[in-house]
Amino acid sequence: MWKKPWGYREGATIAAGLLLTGILLQGSVGKIDWELLSWPVNIILLLVYIIVLVMVSGLSGRIYLFRWLGSYAAAVTSLAAVVVMTVIMGLIRQTGPQTVSGVAPWLGFSQMLSAWPFALLFTWLITVLGLTAFRHLYPFRWRNIPFLLNHLGLFVAVVAAVLGNADLQRLKMTTVVGKAEWRAYDEAGQQSELPLAIELQHFTIDEYPPKLMLIDNGTGKVLPEGKPEHLLLGAGEQEGQLADWRIRVVRQMAESARVATEDTVKFVAFHSIGATYAVYIEADNRLTGVRREGWVSCGSFLFPYKALRLDEQVSLVMPEREPQRFASDVKLYTQSGRKLEAVIEVNRPLTVEGWKVYQLSYDESKGKWSDISVFELVRDPWLPLVYIGIWMLIAGAVWMFVTASKRKEEQL
Repeated sequence: MWKKPWGYREGATIAAGLLLTGILLQGSVGKIDWELLSWPVNIILLLVYIIVLVMVSGLSGRIYLFRWLGSYAAAVTSLAAVVVMTVIMGLIRQTGPQTVSGVAPWLGFSQMLSAWPFALLFTWLITVLGLTAFRHLYPFRWRNIPFLLNHLGLFVAVVAAVLGNADLQRLKMTTVVGKAEWRAYDEAGQQSELPLAIELQHFTIDEYPPKLMLIDNGTGKVLPEGKPEHLLLGAGEQEGQLADWRIRVVRQMAESARVATEDTVKFVAFHSIGATYAVYIEADNRLTGVRREGWVSCGSFLFPYKALRLDEQVSLVMPEREPQRFASDVKLYTQSGRKLEAVIEVNRPLTVEGWKVYQLSYDESKGKWSDISVFELVRDPWLPLVYIGIWMLIAGAVWMFVTASKRKEEQL
């Protein structure tokens, strides 16, 4: 070993040395605090790192180690080491910054992205990647452009994503109808005052149609167990079969209120906050001939649910309606003086002055009557650089495809 030319054994030894060094650092100084690398430390670190790479690349003709770092063996072993660490990260549950894991926390495997072993091996990989790209940059040849685009694109995307992690802000804001809110909180509960304010105008939910199901009176489980059946409700009168029961929907009320009388419970029209969906059911058992009828409702935050007991074993229920789409009509005010009106919904965030505002949740206890909307606000100033790297990768792949096709045509 360590006889020129170096190969995979030397690469594996370097990987093992970096892993051991990382474990010792993890046990002595603890995990990496990414907040220490926030702006402007990260950009200074990046400039210094690039200068070092350029110097190492320039000295590769004199120092064998530097020359070997740009070799195929170094690339394969560094990539293999990072892949192994990534697989370990996927197998071990990753915990949050405030959680102590029971899986060897001193190794950092439960918070891999902040662990020294992963950071050192990852740094080795991007160093090899950068030196390989610089090696083909001088002297410049047009035929090397696809190679350079692929390697430099990957280098730019990965380095920007890692260093930008320190400047990434992910906050949660809870808004109430009619009130402007500019305060948000991170995972640790720390409050931040933002350069923008959000005023919730209206919150809406589009719900899936209600459905009827049978449950076991003893266990409360939906029947049949393992493969529950349901009857989806539509407009007007409707019939369907659930197990041995023939179900007929006689009357439906999309907005109703539960009213208790002396001997029964009924539902009446109620077009106001807290209204619930209710149906009047006639159910006939095709085996016993037993008939049951009565109201069934999913309930709301204002009214309890109503089930129809069919016999000693089963009851007919209406589960809570599932949200199909929920969105918030908002007004936004920015520190620069802009005023915006927008609709924010799931998977359709709003982008404003470097922030992405996502619809996150609402007051689930009130459902569609919620007067609260919760947003997630994300700011990643390094994201454009990541996109540049990705577009360089795409351009390199397209260039390689075009040049390969031309060579094939010339050979023919």
